[in-house]
Amino acid sequence: MHARFAASAKQQTRRRVAFHVPSESELTDSVYRTSALRGRAILLATRDSLPRNVGNSLRCASCHVGGGLRRDAMPWVGSYARFPQYRERSGKVDLIEDRINDCFERSMNGSRLSSNGKDMRDIVAYFAFLSNGIPVGAEMEGQGFPRLTPLKGDATRGMSVFAATCSRCHGPSGQGTALAPPLWGRRSYNVGAGMARINTAAPFIYALMPIDRPQQLSPQQAFDVATYINTRPRPDFPRKVHDWPRGGKPPDADYHVLPPVTSKEKRQ
Repeated sequence: MHARFAASAKQQTRRRVAFHVPSESELTDSVYRTSALRGRAILLATRDSLPRNVGNSLRCASCHVGGGLRRDAMPWVGSYARFPQYRERSGKVDLIEDRINDCFERSMNGSRLSSNGKDMRDIVAYFAFLSNGIPVGAEMEGQGFPRLTPLKGDATRGMSVFAATCSRCHGPSGQGTALAPPLWGRRSYNVGAGMARINTAAPFIYALMPIDRPQQLSPQQAFDVATYINTRPRPDFPRKVHDWPRGGKPPDADYHVLPPVTSKEKRQ
């Protein structure tokens, strides 16, 4: 019985479901609808909505392309059903509120929301709505974005790619424009953000950039321009030293972390 239960549980964790964006008409409860739609408004206009919590010129939708509703573009669809989850970077089981605050502190170089406050509740309500019908723990088609085999990037080549392809939207000095956010400097994401990792930024760029005609770059060009972007100056994240407390820091997380705590040290 125990073996059959374990096998069944393993199958459930591997269940794959279709990508599906629920219709807004499904928000039939007026209170829930108000909360979820306010959560959406915060995600789409984060700095204007929460200026005290956003420390740069990005918004949540800067990375979650298509307002978080597009498959293979880091969609918010289905995200609620994947939490709680163990995350190696934090070394613990995180709630979805923890993940949201990660983005506020790292990608938006700002400050945490109150986990029990209205702003957080409204964001979580919208994520819950976008996960309607998706089983807890299921793998959804189109979640995240397609990954690439890591390649060695060259910043000099990347500078040329940036000038030819990226600067028209992000500005010649990466400072951002009305069309696209800053990619480095004090108004961009900090060193603790996921996008500050070359092996994360490169496949994102390859799959989704330029925004008006994506997939124009080769994988090598994507790694070159990601290397150029992520070797430019950007804000620090002092608590980065506590990332990956159990070990396993990826090689492209290019900063020092404290060594993992051993079992002996835990007992002392």
